[in-house]
Amino acid sequence: MRYSIGDLARRTGLTTKAVRFYSDRGLVPPSGRNAAGHRQYDDAALARLGLVRTLRELGLGLAAIRRIVDGEATVADVAAKHAEALEAEIRVLRLRHAVLTAVAGRGSTPEETRLVHELARLSAAERRRLIDGFLAEALGDRPELAGVARTLTPELPEDPSPGQLDAWIELAELTRDTQFRAVLRRLVDQHEGGLRRGLAAEVRDAVSPALAAGVDPGSPEAASIVDGLGRARGELRTWLGDVHDPRRERYLELLAVINGWAAPESLAPVLDWLTAATAA
Repeated sequence: MRYSIGDLARRTGLTTKAVRFYSDRGLVPPSGRNAAGHRQYDDAALARLGLVRTLRELGLGLAAIRRIVDGEATVADVAAKHAEALEAEIRVLRLRHAVLTAVAGRGSTPEETRLVHELARLSAAERRRLIDGFLAEALGDRPELAGVARTLTPELPEDPSPGQLDAWIELAELTRDTQFRAVLRRLVDQHEGGLRRGLAAEVRDAVSPALAAGVDPGSPEAASIVDGLGRARGELRTWLGDVHDPRRERYLELLAVINGWAAPESLAPVLDWLTAATAA
């Protein structure tokens, strides 16, 4: 059967201009011409044009399509290479999306925008150096805290989700906060001094029942709970000032998102109650 350019356009849903373009480029050559000199196409050309249209819709370039329709490469081979290229483009787009989302959400200045972009583009080795430097300053040179350092280390996947990228950008900004570093350093010092060892778990176990029962932080019962912790109130207030810093809890939340962990339990309600009780 013979088809004109118009026939091919109607059968494939392409415009006559598109069919002529592919024919002119040699992707769908005519099988002959009619008496008036107009190009004619056969069934093979119709099938070839359908393949060209499909490959173009998948984003392949004309050079790759020519190799396929000319039998120089298989669809599978070209598709695999194209999929790899698309994956790289997707990673770039995710990165740009994360940066733009972070910039928009923070109302960033031009300098902050540059910083966010740089943090998002860091390589795995550069990210590790940033975190290692942060933890070294915050935890100090204490080999016995190596396990703690590992639990505080974010491991951004090679192909992170948009949420993980957003979390990494925010966490990386937190690590540059000198006041936050000082908070962690004080908590470590308190841990070394014996104040903090197991205190968070003790506080949670002692305060949670009182909080659930609606015990007033200013009541004698609350005072008894505070006294039962066995720490001076001044020391407790010092510890609370650092452990209740919202940046500490936010770091742990972001860390869980990046590493794909379950969301950490929030101690904020417990710490709020204990802060009020120690001040009463």
